[in-house]
Amino acid sequence: MGKNRVKQRGVKVEVGGDAGIAMRNYRFPELVRFPWEGATTLAALFEQSCKNHAQDRFLGTRKLIERSVVTSNDGRKFEKLHLGEYEWETYEQAFVRACNFASGLVKLGHHADSRAAIFSETRAEWIIAFQGCFRQNITVVTIYASLGEDALVHSLNETQVTTLICDSKQLKKISAISSSLDTLKYIVYFEDEGTPISSDLSAAMGHLTVSSFSEVEKLGQGNPAHPRLPVNDDVAVIMYTSGSTGLPKGVMMTHGNIVATAAAVMTIIPKIGSGDVFLAYLPLAHVFELEAEVVMLSAGCAIGYGSAMTLTDTSNKIKKGTQGDASVLKPTLMTAVPVILDRVRDGVLKKVEEKGGLSKKLFNIGYKRRLAAIEGSWSGAWGLEKIFWDAVLFGKIRAILGGQIRYLLCGGAPLSRDTQRFINICLGAPVGQGYGLTETCAGATFSEADDIAVGRVGPPLPCSYIKLVSWEEGGYVTSDKPMPRGEVVVGGFSVTPGYFRNEEKTNEVYKVDERGIRWFYTGDIGQFHPDGCLEIIDRKKDIVKLQHGEYVSLGKVEAALASSSYVDNIMVYADPFHNYCVALIVPSHQAIENWAQNTQIAYRDFPDLCQKAEAAHEVQQSLLKAAKEAKLDKFETPAKIRLLPDLWTPESGLVTAALKLKREQVKAKFKDELCKLYE
Repeated sequence: MGKNRVKQRGVKVEVGGDAGIAMRNYRFPELVRFPWEGATTLAALFEQSCKNHAQDRFLGTRKLIERSVVTSNDGRKFEKLHLGEYEWETYEQAFVRACNFASGLVKLGHHADSRAAIFSETRAEWIIAFQGCFRQNITVVTIYASLGEDALVHSLNETQVTTLICDSKQLKKISAISSSLDTLKYIVYFEDEGTPISSDLSAAMGHLTVSSFSEVEKLGQGNPAHPRLPVNDDVAVIMYTSGSTGLPKGVMMTHGNIVATAAAVMTIIPKIGSGDVFLAYLPLAHVFELEAEVVMLSAGCAIGYGSAMTLTDTSNKIKKGTQGDASVLKPTLMTAVPVILDRVRDGVLKKVEEKGGLSKKLFNIGYKRRLAAIEGSWSGAWGLEKIFWDAVLFGKIRAILGGQIRYLLCGGAPLSRDTQRFINICLGAPVGQGYGLTETCAGATFSEADDIAVGRVGPPLPCSYIKLVSWEEGGYVTSDKPMPRGEVVVGGFSVTPGYFRNEEKTNEVYKVDERGIRWFYTGDIGQFHPDGCLEIIDRKKDIVKLQHGEYVSLGKVEAALASSSYVDNIMVYADPFHNYCVALIVPSHQAIENWAQNTQIAYRDFPDLCQKAEAAHEVQQSLLKAAKEAKLDKFETPAKIRLLPDLWTPESGLVTAALKLKREQVKAKFKDELCKLYE
């Protein structure tokens, strides 16, 4: 066992509120609040960082060379992009643009006390608009670009937004709902090459003032407005969660909340600074990406923008023979949600399997040697041997993400142990697995770079306390052995004021103790390891009691079964009036079609293959194997399954933008299929 495993990372602390076991970060006796003296708000942090790094690269965007459409064998059309090099703006240039945009909003007529919303994919202008708003203390409402019309109307009307900042491609959606928007007056759109705004579209929104982003910047440049800067407790952002249930809730985040998390994460990433390059491609409307980019600009890093569809050379939208974002940017740091890392792992293993023979043998030997080295039982896999394996094997895998990654920040959902170790070995980089929620500004726990353990989410961030409170009904109590268990409760500077105009829900999950510390009750179940690190083991909402009294944790079962190569999406369902559970599965196209070809199963198309009893049987057998490896009980293993042909995407409304399952929506859509499984 390596020395790192016994290093103390969290330490018990006495705090108020509900009885439980509380921890703080071992290295910081006092909670961290700011990255440096004076950086108390996002506006101050941005201005100071832009002065400190004035001539350094800040925001990078790839130039579009060619946009084309290809038609597949089955007649479906796909957009393909040929993208060029990154073109950069310095910190100083970005600051000037943010100031101009702020002045432009004032001249346009945006009232000082009303809100602006950003409804766009992740891009450089998103950050400039975001920071520009804070120059005039405008609260920004962030909305996922994939949000449906009803949720969009709800978000904009509830927050009484007067200015909407969006992608040009969102204008059609806004036009369709404009008559339902009560307070909206101004629309500012980001110009895109090859997507001009039609006169019909402008006419359809005749009652609104529609301006391009560059027009507003020019307006501000000619009419500079005196800044109205925020204070620490002002609400910076109302972030609408993608909502795994019902309409989305708006979480209010103060400048102090966002700055505190950024300050804490800066202490976790080793030697972060202006030499680092960050690849930004996750939704900025998600707290994880937003906080990551605030961390990067605080440290003076270069941020290059991309997308999940153009990330690698083999990504869906990249024209064959041209390079993806990672190959061109060569990032040193990036964020990832587990599903992205799972795809990297599956892609590599698939290629290894296809090559077979000597290549496969070499990969297996190299992988085992590196695994032994990481876990401390084989010193020979470093030094010359490391150089050998990098040259013949791992260097090629690293090249998928540009070859320079030195640290990965992972969050948004649990990362499997196998994938975490795979990334450690094949990318040769630590994975900092974080845990946090929109309600805690992503600031709860984060694993440290020298921690080689898998399956955990690290000690408390230096801005937070983490407490476990017993949940007697579910059988998780702090007196449990060998580790204390209970509901995870987060306290400290990252805990937000609550939900916008929803006092009842706020009072249900937020509490303030006698010392004035604000706590958020997450609904997640965790356990503390002896070194003070947290492991998330369950979720209160995901636990169902079966007919004979056994408890099934749906999330735990789904995580275990997702390791099957046949599973792309999975939802386990348990009816309390039966003694077994069932599952809906979207199988991996490639895996199940390869199996069908090898076993000579005749089928018309993919939906037809999903109807075949032989296909269901094959997938069921792989689930039984995964369940056995994960040591699931018989009642936890789905007794019946149904294969579904269409992938669950944020656009379909069945998963969130962070690709978490929307359980209620899936249950409602496939109600008939679930009923048939219990017949």
